[in-house]
Amino acid sequence: MPHSRKSAPSQRMLRVGELVRHALATFFMRDEVEDPALAGVTVTIPEVRVSADLRHASVFVMPLGGAHAGEVAEALNRHQRFIRGAISGELDLKFIPELKFEVDESFAEADRIEALLKSERVARDLEPDHDEKSE
Repeated sequence: MPHSRKSAPSQRMLRVGELVRHALATFFMRDEVEDPALAGVTVTIPEVRVSADLRHASVFVMPLGGAHAGEVAEALNRHQRFIRGAISGELDLKFIPELKFEVDESFAEADRIEALLKSERVARDLEPDHDEKSE
């Protein structure tokens, strides 16, 4: 029976994602991309998600400190073909996935949730109700 929902990534997808992530991390340490938006920027790669056919990879990036994240992702996408070619020698894969660089929003989302949990309105809702204790 086919599932209409997206299934969890397979072990193969996860393994290829990690291989690509490590190859990209090594590549970025060499600082080979010449682009003003990337000058002096340290790029972190929290996650790489690979499609089921292993032909496409979403590379989630965040510059250290988070400044100009959109510009950094755009610059990386401009140089996607060069980067893909540069890491292909490090990957023992039949096909090297097409890379799409995206800003990693998970840190901002975590900060937003933490701020929400610390807000006065939520804190008030989390306090024990004294009337319920006395019953």
